[in-house]
Amino acid sequence: MGSSDEIAISRRDVLIVGAASAAAVSAPVHGAPAADAPAPQANPATSVPSSSVTLEVNGTPHTLALDNRTSLLDTLREHLHLTGTKKGCDHGQCGACTVLVDGERINSCLTLAVMHQGAKVTTIEGLGTPTQLHPLQAAFIKHDGYQCGYCTPGQICSAVGALDELRRGVPSHVSASLSERPLLSAEELRERMSGNICRCGAYSNIVEAISEVAGVRT
Repeated sequence: MGSSDEIAISRRDVLIVGAASAAAVSAPVHGAPAADAPAPQANPATSVPSSSVTLEVNGTPHTLALDNRTSLLDTLREHLHLTGTKKGCDHGQCGACTVLVDGERINSCLTLAVMHQGAKVTTIEGLGTPTQLHPLQAAFIKHDGYQCGYCTPGQICSAVGALDELRRGVPSHVSASLSERPLLSAEELRERMSGNICRCGAYSNIVEAISEVAGVRT
């Protein structure tokens, strides 16, 4: 049998362990609310701000109640169900979401719908119909300007905008002069379409299709 000192130490150890165990059992779980704590209430100050936005899309007016953070791309796809405009990178780097806003081509993923109150938006659905194709749509088919087709709506909308820029004399990075009308050349078309990525690599066919509509010899 052990000495009295050994017995006393053992009893003290038992008491310490028992007290620690009781404290662990009675302590609330970290992060869990107490049983009598009131349920969290919604804070009106943190409610999602929204706005009424009116857009004319492909000639038809639409008034929508939108979260102020809704991009124009998501407005077209999720609220108006115009899924021709594609969501590619969602960072403005691929051009798949290109549409025309008041005649100017933009990346619809990079802009909010509330920024375009009253604007006229044209998507690929508004350029032509299956029975009456837009000249660029017909040229893309003729020159096989697409393979998987995912980037094609953005390519065609961008091409419409690029040809309009050339007609208005808007210079590009490769234009020889900032004050003179840029030449309608294949080089100009390639530069102006450089923001639209085709992962299938149909670039030469795309340039041929746009060049035919523009009347450019490649």
